[in-house]
Amino acid sequence: MAVEEEAETQKREYEHLEDLPGVGPATAQKMRELGFNTVESLATAAARELESAGIGEKKALEIIRAARSSLSLSFVRADELLKLRQTVLRLATGSKALDELLGGGLETQTITEFYGEYGSGKSQVCHQLCVNVQLPPGQGGLNGGVLYIDTENTFRTERIVQMAKNLGLDPESVAKNIIVAEAYTSDHQMFLLEKSDSIIKENNIRLIIVDSLTAHFRSEYIGREMLASRQQKLNKHMHRLIRLARAFNTAAVVTNQVMAKPDVFFGNAVHPIGGHVVGHTSHTRVFLRKSARGPVRIARLVSSVYLPEGERVFKITENGIEDIGEDEEPTRRR
Repeated sequence: MAVEEEAETQKREYEHLEDLPGVGPATAQKMRELGFNTVESLATAAARELESAGIGEKKALEIIRAARSSLSLSFVRADELLKLRQTVLRLATGSKALDELLGGGLETQTITEFYGEYGSGKSQVCHQLCVNVQLPPGQGGLNGGVLYIDTENTFRTERIVQMAKNLGLDPESVAKNIIVAEAYTSDHQMFLLEKSDSIIKENNIRLIIVDSLTAHFRSEYIGREMLASRQQKLNKHMHRLIRLARAFNTAAVVTNQVMAKPDVFFGNAVHPIGGHVVGHTSHTRVFLRKSARGPVRIARLVSSVYLPEGERVFKITENGIEDIGEDEEPTRRR
């Protein structure tokens, strides 16, 4: 009980960086230049990340601890963790079959990865999620906005309009709640995410999308000698994303490209880019592929922390992501 009482006594509310003990205007400005604009983002930082702001390790640890005490980040029992899990929300995809595959929809505080070949529907799913997240929770949404980092110039407002109209939403209002940032290089992509915490907080962002996660890294880091550098940057980028998702209780979605494996004669001959770094950091991985029947897509849950592997089918129409009829269902691999 003494520990609990002490923790409760230490708990404080800090709205701004300057409110933290030992943080003055100059130090706060340096931390903002490093991408730490909110107490939430600072609470999940590592002490070494503040070195560039001229903050010693001891002082950095004290600042981070104060930020964490404000957010009640501490040791908890598993039964308490079960209660905390109730704060996790779910975002519907538009297809009941796909939601079922994902255990009820995309979880907040985690990263969901959709990977597949060109035209498999990755960006289409992202566009649908941009609209769905603005719905009330009773309709599968999160009553929030979207931060969409576009690396391949795939975001289309026209598609948002189509999907919004289908759900009976005002297209202009929906578009206002989507903040799009086009990334021109991998460094620019990382910079946008590093500077996004204040945007997330001020705009009630409930969904962060990076479409595509690996396109720039794949084109800029060519050759085996650059593999280690690429993976280190991807690792940092992904961990920044999960920190933001946890700090602000948002859903995080990344799309990923694939590469062919010509030496594979049985099973799946395509492989997601990013190796173990992306594989271990993505909490849920979904492989999308085309079927022989036009708009029909097959989604396979490849890995999840607690969900079983499986497949479901859905279709992509002018209205967006939808379930299919029995007559449209292709033969699925078992």
